[in-house]
Amino acid sequence: MSRVFVITGASGILGSAVAKAAADEGARLALIDFATTPPAAPSGPDVFFQGGVDLTDANSASAGIDAAAERFGGIDALFNVAGGFSWGKHEGGFAETWHRLFLMNVQTASNASRAAIPHLRRSAAGRIVNVGANAALKASLGMGAYAASKAGVHSLTQALSEELKADGVTVNAVLPSILDTPTNRAEMPKADFSAWVQPADLAAVMLFLASEEARAVTGALIPVTGRV
Repeated sequence: MSRVFVITGASGILGSAVAKAAADEGARLALIDFATTPPAAPSGPDVFFQGGVDLTDANSASAGIDAAAERFGGIDALFNVAGGFSWGKHEGGFAETWHRLFLMNVQTASNASRAAIPHLRRSAAGRIVNVGANAALKASLGMGAYAASKAGVHSLTQALSEELKADGVTVNAVLPSILDTPTNRAEMPKADFSAWVQPADLAAVMLFLASEEARAVTGALIPVTGRV
């Protein structure tokens, strides 16, 4: 039986890339998003889309994860892709930005992981793959709130890896630099796009971390930075 992958933020650029790569490997997919419109692909009987799921709310996250497990009879891997970004200097900025990014980046991953853990323990190869940020290793101008929230994802990854390693569940994170997306191109039109990370390339690393071959890797924060 093919493995069951849950992907949060599945309607976004990276979530869609992870979903496509997982579908190409024959996985059964539970796609979760706050958006109510399902991604154009992949689709079919092995794809289950749940829109309108607020992962910042523990009850909503639990309901979404449990529905995925019920649909497919279990969960083998959770990809915490849901998140957000905001640039802004600290002086003159808004305190609400810090709270919002904590909810979008840390709380979503925390709630989804907490809900998935009982199901992952029952898998022969349970996996959690988080999306951190290379920017969180050394925050640059205007990146304080974003970097702090992604640093929280890094710490969550390491803490969960210790908590779950005796159960055979691995927890790792990828740390991308700049993803090549239409939004990033529009905001940085003079940049060298060829140096950026392709979503498909980041998805490939994430799929490896979810594989049975990656059973010896846990608690890792893996930079995926292209040529940035």
